[in-house]
Amino acid sequence: MTGALKPILDSDLLRTFVAVAETGNFTKAAEKGGRTQSAVSMQIKKLEGMIGASLFERGPRGVVLTRRGGDLIANARRIVSLLDQTASSITAPPLGGVVRIGIPAEYGRSILSRALGQFAKRHPRIEVTVRYAHAASQMKALAAGELDLAVVFEWESFSNGEVLKHDPTVWVTSALHHLHEERPLPIALYNRDGWCRDFAIKSLERRGFDYRVAYTSDTAGGLELAVTSGLAIAPISRSNIPIDCRELTVADGFGDIDSSNVVLHRNPLAKGEAIDGMENTIREAFKSSDQARVAE
Repeated sequence: MTGALKPILDSDLLRTFVAVAETGNFTKAAEKGGRTQSAVSMQIKKLEGMIGASLFERGPRGVVLTRRGGDLIANARRIVSLLDQTASSITAPPLGGVVRIGIPAEYGRSILSRALGQFAKRHPRIEVTVRYAHAASQMKALAAGELDLAVVFEWESFSNGEVLKHDPTVWVTSALHHLHEERPLPIALYNRDGWCRDFAIKSLERRGFDYRVAYTSDTAGGLELAVTSGLAIAPISRSNIPIDCRELTVADGFGDIDSSNVVLHRNPLAKGEAIDGMENTIREAFKSSDQARVAE
């Protein structure tokens, strides 16, 4: 006895599905794909017939994913991305050389690992070097010609760099240890003064909190460790809050510490297809990460 036949999903249908999900609009998806709106509607109906469920429902500003659509979108994006990577690897001539990147450690796993994986598939012969450091150090290295690309936090004086995302820093506590209820507050800070003094500590003083420094570290990973181990609360970018931890909001008496933008800078003397490719890949990795968080 054989089981029911599983539908074979057409990659073109999945590409249209992703386009509608990302634009939230059949008309915009049609314009993006160079098709008519009726053709897009027919493709979505065909895909829904194969899935056996509705993928979109109409909202006040367009269409939104149904629960079944939400289940499908992540895999659909992966399939479309893999097809694009495969096409690029077949048609693109192999590149050589070196690309030097500076990026906050916070985005090493969530963003850079995604970007490097995509880039390596397209350009396996490129040597990539990565520098993890705070913003001032990265910008100094960029100006000295030691980096080609630098992704930095900008929380006060905003530059003319490309804003990749808005990612404010917030106070974070362990959901298991509730250290934010202790007085004085045990806090973890970076072991460099500038930002901590001007933003993190001032945010506590402004709200009248008595605090004690329980831990210092030179990396974001060190601050995350302090929180997850139940040693202290710590300032962490909103997109990088660890598992089993939560943001301390206005309802807790806290609120945003700063209004950070994550900004991409390129050395004006850095030329070449490899650097162009890495710049685009980093940009797309941030975009994909934001889209994945919205889908969740």
